[in-house]
Amino acid sequence: MSAISMSTPLPGPSQWAARLGAVAVILGGLVAAVTGPLSLPRGSWLAAYLVLVCGVSLYAMGRVSTWFGHGLAGRTGWMQLAGWNLGNAAVMAGTLTTMPYLVDVGGLILLAVLLGLLRGVFRPATRPDAAEARGRHAYVFLLIVLVVSIPVGLVLAHLRAG
Repeated sequence: MSAISMSTPLPGPSQWAARLGAVAVILGGLVAAVTGPLSLPRGSWLAAYLVLVCGVSLYAMGRVSTWFGHGLAGRTGWMQLAGWNLGNAAVMAGTLTTMPYLVDVGGLILLAVLLGLLRGVFRPATRPDAAEARGRHAYVFLLIVLVVSIPVGLVLAHLRAG
């Protein structure tokens, strides 16, 4: 086992986002596995949310820097990573406890993070090749789908709460 040298850089926000995204996918799978046997009332929702929103999306946010250089970086990246996780925690807690206003707070935090990420993608960069352009378009599409899903989720949270 080798020791980490002082010159080894610590993982940045992009690496942590990819790792946490992968962990969320695994957690979502575990929740899906126990939902039936434990009769969890919102287990299927939680499993899907963990996999798709917390997991796949966060993994993509973490990997995007290796795809075309616009990822979570520096202080802003750490704030976006913290905001994404805080917002998701609020949405999950609010949904599971039927507190729609907590879901609203989480949704607004997530929206702020997504708008910041979209802004970063559209910063001027070198002219991308065709593969990079397709990757960028796919990433923008993912972010826009998430932005559009937030108001839908907020309305559903309030309807479920009565």
